Amino acid sequence: MSMNDPLGDMLTRIRNAQMRRKSKVSTPGSRLRGHVLDVLKEEGYIRDYSSAEFGNGRTEFEIELKYFDGEPVIRQIERVSKPGRRVYSAVEAMPRVANGLGITIISTPKGVMADHTAREQNVGGEVLCKVF
Repeated sequence: MSMNDPLGDMLTRIRNAQMRRKSKVSTPGSRLRGHVLDVLKEEGYIRDYSSAEFGNGRTEFEIELKYFDGEPVIRQIERVSKPGRRVYSAVEAMPRVANGLGITIISTPKGVMADHTAREQNVGGEVLCKVF
């Protein structure tokens, strides 16, 4: 079965694993997923992730989820730009999540980054997802 939205699949796996209070979740690997996981780790939403090679170019990410006082650190994670409807934002119109408490992950010409980093570097791009 083919997958139309790999990033949306990864975010759903994270959301579902946190509802079940799992410590780890695995997802198929890709470069975009790896860059999004780098941003989530850098911003402190996940503990860490590791990559496993299975040959034939197939990789898998093992994501260690983060909890604080028994509650997931990620309260809300949702996909914004979907394959059927891409959402782009200029640097001036970049959305803020929870009045700056959350982050928006943006795919820019300078790489995948959080919204505050994109504002510092003065670049806009495709709004991938919101995390709070």
